[in-house]
Amino acid sequence: MAKRSGRSKRDARPVPSWSLFRFALFLLLWCALKGISPTDIVVGIAAALAATVANLRLMPQGTHPLDIAALVRYTGRFLKQSLLAGIDVARRAFDPALPLATGLVTFRPSLGRGFARDLFTTISSMMPGTLPVGEDGKDGLVVHCLDIRQPVAVDMARDEARLRRIVTRSRPHG
Repeated sequence: MAKRSGRSKRDARPVPSWSLFRFALFLLLWCALKGISPTDIVVGIAAALAATVANLRLMPQGTHPLDIAALVRYTGRFLKQSLLAGIDVARRAFDPALPLATGLVTFRPSLGRGFARDLFTTISSMMPGTLPVGEDGKDGLVVHCLDIRQPVAVDMARDEARLRRIVTRSRPHG
């Protein structure tokens, strides 16, 4: 019996569903940014394919640290919290009777330095009314607040715990 050259059926890999999911996300992002005209779709498919290939090389199958269900829950909560905080900031800006108690609060994150902590700091900077402005030199995060009487550190600890559920490979430092 003659031996076949090339790969056997067992060696041939089907396109993993995670790769298709990544491609779909990149294409969706392209459409959200650029539009869905025929020319844009053609370029978008090429860009999404290139982004997927790069993404698979930089973060191969099985190495993604995200819990997708937790990410969906977090995104919904983030949007709701951001909307409510934005309304509160607007009310404070347009109603002089509403007091401001601006100041700095120090938050001690349990996430170790690295991707997860940087992501948490970035997300925290997008919340109206609070802005991480630096570190205190003792591994604490200094946050500027419009109202220091609010439970800012408690809220940040809750948000950090929610983010920890998404980024499952993060480890607390300590």
